[in-house]
Amino acid sequence: MTPILAAKDISRFKRVITQRLGLQFADDRSGFLGEVLGRRLAVSHGSGAAYLAALEHEWPAEEAHELAQELTVGETYFFRNMDQFRAFAQVALPERYAHRGQREGVSLLSAGCASGEEAYSMAIMAHEAGADVGRNVSVRAVDVNPAAIQKARRARYTRWALRETPPDLESRWFRQDGDALVMDDMARAAVRFEERNLAIDDLALWQPNAYDVVFCRNVFMYFDAMHAESLVERIARSLAPGGYLFLGHAETLRGVSQRFHLCHTHDAFYYQRKESAIGVTSGDAQDRWSPAVASPVHATVLAGTDRWVATVHTVAERIGVHAQDTNPSDRPVAPGRYPWDLGPVVSLLQSERFAEALAVVQAFPPESTLDVGVLLLHSVLLVQGAQLRDAEATCTQLLAIDELNAGAHYVLALCREGAGDHAGARDRDRMAAYLDPAFAMPRLHLGLMARRNGDYLPARRELEQALVLLRREDAARLLMFGGGFGREALVALCHAEIAACGATT
Repeated sequence: MTPILAAKDISRFKRVITQRLGLQFADDRSGFLGEVLGRRLAVSHGSGAAYLAALEHEWPAEEAHELAQELTVGETYFFRNMDQFRAFAQVALPERYAHRGQREGVSLLSAGCASGEEAYSMAIMAHEAGADVGRNVSVRAVDVNPAAIQKARRARYTRWALRETPPDLESRWFRQDGDALVMDDMARAAVRFEERNLAIDDLALWQPNAYDVVFCRNVFMYFDAMHAESLVERIARSLAPGGYLFLGHAETLRGVSQRFHLCHTHDAFYYQRKESAIGVTSGDAQDRWSPAVASPVHATVLAGTDRWVATVHTVAERIGVHAQDTNPSDRPVAPGRYPWDLGPVVSLLQSERFAEALAVVQAFPPESTLDVGVLLLHSVLLVQGAQLRDAEATCTQLLAIDELNAGAHYVLALCREGAGDHAGARDRDRMAAYLDPAFAMPRLHLGLMARRNGDYLPARRELEQALVLLRREDAARLLMFGGGFGREALVALCHAEIAACGATT
């Protein structure tokens, strides 16, 4: 008989799961958590209070195993997001292999490996790239779910797990055994699977400078903010300088860490640990963004202003602009800790008196160039004044402080388009959209450029996405990046441009 659970018991269970495993569950998942808790109580035959107290104070190993199997997501497949594996094989691996040398070899980690498809994909791609897997390249794969680790070690998979595997790789690396496809012994020997909890600081797993490449994909999306930040710090500590980190395609380090450079090659986004002197060797590496390492004073300023969304909201608070305000100028200016006042600048911006606003910013003292908010406004105003080279220089200065600032990447996209570099503009827009999926303006810009180029299908796709985002876009960002156009005008522009694309299907 399933015990009747009180809401407070489910809330308590939710808290201990976050504390012990780092997993966060939205309120609409309370029913699922209640079902899991009910099943565990039915097995233990104990009271809810006693069971929860044991989890909070002891975290019994056997029960931890059962909960990991119940609560973690194990669905994956080979070569998921193949673009990332190409970047891994053609950029990250050759650079790290050249740096480490033949004798030392390259060490790889699949963190949150589930049933092993990712780790084996890494081994296969390394071998296909010419590495001596198992000798000069080793793969360590860890997951908290013991059942998933056991499945990974068996290396027997269904056809569904190979749904994105290129036929030539399947023929070389798998053999049919009844209904199963079995992994080749060479790849199996190259990967070491271990049961590890990514939510704790496991010193045996996170040794300093231990890894050259870490895949930690679709893990942060399940963690709460505190555990996600701690995990990124452990990864940064364990990566060698210049080592690479691959996240899930919908995950970013924006607002989480400043320890990495953002890289963009092979239509994939990934990260490189800072403090690297390694040169670029990939044929696509001209698309990579590698600014100078932020100085200590930059890091201090950034810590005070936070990064992209926080930067915009910090500016918004200082100038009295808040989302959904119908008359932002009615709000008082927040005093802040800065000796310069952005209020007059934004009042002029609201009145579309861009030249006067620019003159005010340029009259600020030299130390204002360490204020991310000032740099962001300055670059926007320079674009409004068609001073694109100066705007680009200002954005570069801003990105040296906060490399993951989506607004700066968007402004750079405008500058690149103005310079006739449409490919560079698209890259910057894509970076901005990747770093902040809710940011409407890079989507709108991508759509406008595609439509002008006659690429109607991608234009329609980007414009329709921009239309959705514009309707809920933050008022401060519309003011800063809308070019003097309000929400309704930009929505109308989207509709007109979509219509200009025709009835393309």
